[in-house]
Amino acid sequence: MTRLRLATHDTFQSLGVRNFRLFFGGQLISQVGNWLTLVAQTLLVLKLTNSGYALGALAVAQFGPVLLIGAFAGLVADRSDKRRLLISVQAMAMLQSFSLAALAFMGRPPLLAIYALALWSGIATAFDNPARRSFVVEMVPQDRMNNAVSLNSALMTGSRVVGPALAGLLVTTVGFGWCFLLDAVSYLAVIAALWRMNPAELRPAPVTPKGKGQIREGLRYARSVPELFVPLVMMTIIGTLAFNFQTVLPLFATRDLHGGVVTFTWLMSVVSCGSLLGALASARRKTIDIRTVSRNAVVFGLALGLLTFAPNRPSAFAVGFLVGLGSILFMTAATAITQLAADPMMRGRVLALQAIVFLGSTPIGGPIVGAISEAFGARYGIALGAVATLAAAGFGFFTIRRSRVVTARDAAPIPLQADVPGDVALLDPLLTPKAS
Repeated sequence: MTRLRLATHDTFQSLGVRNFRLFFGGQLISQVGNWLTLVAQTLLVLKLTNSGYALGALAVAQFGPVLLIGAFAGLVADRSDKRRLLISVQAMAMLQSFSLAALAFMGRPPLLAIYALALWSGIATAFDNPARRSFVVEMVPQDRMNNAVSLNSALMTGSRVVGPALAGLLVTTVGFGWCFLLDAVSYLAVIAALWRMNPAELRPAPVTPKGKGQIREGLRYARSVPELFVPLVMMTIIGTLAFNFQTVLPLFATRDLHGGVVTFTWLMSVVSCGSLLGALASARRKTIDIRTVSRNAVVFGLALGLLTFAPNRPSAFAVGFLVGLGSILFMTAATAITQLAADPMMRGRVLALQAIVFLGSTPIGGPIVGAISEAFGARYGIALGAVATLAAAGFGFFTIRRSRVVTARDAAPIPLQADVPGDVALLDPLLTPKAS
């Protein structure tokens, strides 16, 4: 029992901080609502079009703004009071969900209007992502930063367990409109939580003053730090071709597995259960390095490979759990190393860059995977993601071997539960690869 209490304390230690506890509670409600909209929007477009190309176009609308304005949004996060910025962005997203609900209650809404509101959501996401993720580490002491990051990942993935299943239930019983309406109402929880926080207890990063060339400065900085650059390259590859679940899984569930709405939403929930376990396991990790990121990418790639050959629904559900586990192990490791290795004054821009290469790559990968799935079957779209993920893992291992970036054998990995300086001094300059 003593060990269990200690393990529980280690896993949930950040919840002892009031501001983070408020944030966690508000996000828990809001993120379930967010998944209601994401799943219902996907299923609505699939119902209206029955087309993989249409799902790819939806991905372009949802994530294109991250690619186009993500770097600017990261700079805005570095220049802003993140709590106030998040309140404004959440209010903007709430209005979008109310608008979607009004459209859905029409019965057969125009497809272009759905795409336009998805674009609206993408703009909100572009500003929300770097602000919210960099704000997480401002709410807790430095020694709880990784725990807060991992619990935030667990929250996101935990909401994905409930959200898709609830969306499937609502769509099949009362219709699409109620999914969007409940999501809109759920934003009130996160807005209220942000409003009730005590700003005096936050640890805000220094505000970046206005100046010329600051976006380019962020790009050069990320390129100069191997602990940032290598995971960002890996995430570009994997985000483009592997993290297209909302494009490929509906087609896989309905066509390859010969199921329907319930099959898709249950598959998403099973994937999310694996993700939740992976996020909670990551919360107790004490160190991080590029080798860990690469190993986790291998796990994700192998799981996608197994899903490609799943012959029926039970086997797909079993392997889907492994897909979720591998995906969040990779994402948590890549995010943690990025947040901890970045200078606090650069963190918003670096995290925006991560969002660009991860979410912003979806408008490129979504249509590619959608077209392949439409032409050859969803299994080929999943297989493409598996190959891309294993190739990215190979790049990570090759970079370690070639340039002798910090590894377990050469130097200590970055400590996640210690006072971590946020600059390139994290790396031994003798082990830093030469610029190519």
